[in-house]
Amino acid sequence: MRTMATKPSFLEEELCCSVCCDIFKDPVVLECSHSFCRVCLQRCWKEKRGRDCPICRRKSSVPNPPVNLALKNIVELYLKQKTQSEAAQKSELHCRLHGEKLLLFCEDDDEPLCVVCQTSKKHKNHHLCPVEEAALDLKKDLKTALDPIKQKLQIFTEVKQQFEKTAEHIRAQGQLTEMNIKAEFTKLRKFLQDEEGVSLAALKKELDQKSQVMREKIENITRHVTTLSDKLTAIQNVIDGEDILILKSYKDTMRRTQCTLQDPEVLASGTLIDVAKHLGNLKFRVWEKMLGMVQYTPVTLDPNTLAPWLFLSDDLTTVRNTGIMQQFPDNPERFNPCVDVLGYEGFASGKHSWEVE
Repeated sequence: MRTMATKPSFLEEELCCSVCCDIFKDPVVLECSHSFCRVCLQRCWKEKRGRDCPICRRKSSVPNPPVNLALKNIVELYLKQKTQSEAAQKSELHCRLHGEKLLLFCEDDDEPLCVVCQTSKKHKNHHLCPVEEAALDLKKDLKTALDPIKQKLQIFTEVKQQFEKTAEHIRAQGQLTEMNIKAEFTKLRKFLQDEEGVSLAALKKELDQKSQVMREKIENITRHVTTLSDKLTAIQNVIDGEDILILKSYKDTMRRTQCTLQDPEVLASGTLIDVAKHLGNLKFRVWEKMLGMVQYTPVTLDPNTLAPWLFLSDDLTTVRNTGIMQQFPDNPERFNPCVDVLGYEGFASGKHSWEVE
């Protein structure tokens, strides 16, 4: 079997001398804090006939730089751990009883064998095949088992994107509503300092609550996306790894492919800022306290139900068809494709009439 060359880890890259591009050997440190192999540094100085740092070109006043003991200890520990890891990995590829390389797979006992194992009585008359052939079938099963995870990941990713767009729209709604509230209160500044503070506090409370809900949803979705991505990567690494390791870990890996996550919930009613509650009949509500300072508006339009082709005025009283589709969240309350908008509050009785243009 062939093994693919692995890319150096981040730690290994950090432990490489910038001159020889290999792991530090007898590392020394210069006054500028840069470290090099002692032999590499002396060779550079000899070739350039000067004691300049190969990286920053700062001149060194010390002909024999001191050993970087901390770096030397880290390099020794890293090499020791790497050697132990390679030895452990190598042992996985050899028979524990005979020390021979595992080249065969017993389909009856579901275990890899070496050439000595196949002659034992235990495996007499058993069906044997090369590990490459056995691993190929198992790889196909694992790849098929990954399909539900990929589909689930796609669903979660799409819903996450939708939630992120909705969260951005909620922030924009909050900013626009705040601006409109301030514009209304500017006209009443002498009388309405307290009322302005109350209204803005109510808006901020709802904005914080609904933004927090969306943040939690996005964080929850992100965790699921990360979990699925990590699981997918881990299983793919097994598939891309040594055949014998696939044979040994096939059952555990297959169990890891099971995905019990439920599909993410979609947007629910009431997700967006209740703009009409803050802006609708704002002057009239204040008028009840200020005795007739503003004119009452009988109908307030709900921007959360506004079709994408309609444009609503800042005071939520007039609407016009622009014919241009605006980017709104596809929340359950919104009219789409119908070109309509609802009043924020309905009427249960009585006669009502309006003059419209």
